[in-house]
Amino acid sequence: MSKVRVHNMSVSLDGYGTGEGQTLDEPFGHAGHRLLGWALGTKTFQTQIHGGTGGSDGVDEAFAAKWGPGIGAEIMGRNKFGPQRGPWTDEEWKGWWGDDPVFHTPVIVLTHHPRPMLEMEGGTTFYFVDGTPEEALAKAREVADGLDVRIGGGPTTVNEFLKADLIDHMHIAVTPIILGRGVNLWEGLEGLEDRFDIEVVSSPSGATHLTFERRPRD
Repeated sequence: MSKVRVHNMSVSLDGYGTGEGQTLDEPFGHAGHRLLGWALGTKTFQTQIHGGTGGSDGVDEAFAAKWGPGIGAEIMGRNKFGPQRGPWTDEEWKGWWGDDPVFHTPVIVLTHHPRPMLEMEGGTTFYFVDGTPEEALAKAREVADGLDVRIGGGPTTVNEFLKADLIDHMHIAVTPIILGRGVNLWEGLEGLEDRFDIEVVSSPSGATHLTFERRPRD
């Protein structure tokens, strides 16, 4: 069966995957871009995410580059797709990424307020699903063409999939900042380390890369 993976999920030293006060201009709230400091200069982020050229190699790039290969679909939370809450007041909003989003796969957006699917350029189609993590994963596997499914975030969505014990592989980049408030990735996950084999790699950027591999289930 295909694997469920998390890549390039950045958290602060105190465990926050996004800051408080998300807005259209500040997708990460008061954290700004500080959580992504390790990644922004890498070749993967410069070319695949920002559509530019150049970028650095090295430890951070080695982790960032694993984001795309082998992925057939993504699952994301409503707040990663956009800053609106509650019923959709503007279905013209098509996400933060412009007409040709970076995913180039089907994307399942978890929301309590479904809306019609949204076809974009470059092979990205957004499906808006109200369901449990298990139901969202079943839908993602339907459209992933046998490839792996990426849980793209934000931290609330990754947390829910960890609580449901659905994640097989996870890369977390711990950034050396203290946020103090926001959405904490690890809330309610005491003892999570017992489920995974964990490897740690430090980077000259100051980030610490944690790789979690799910141990065999009973």
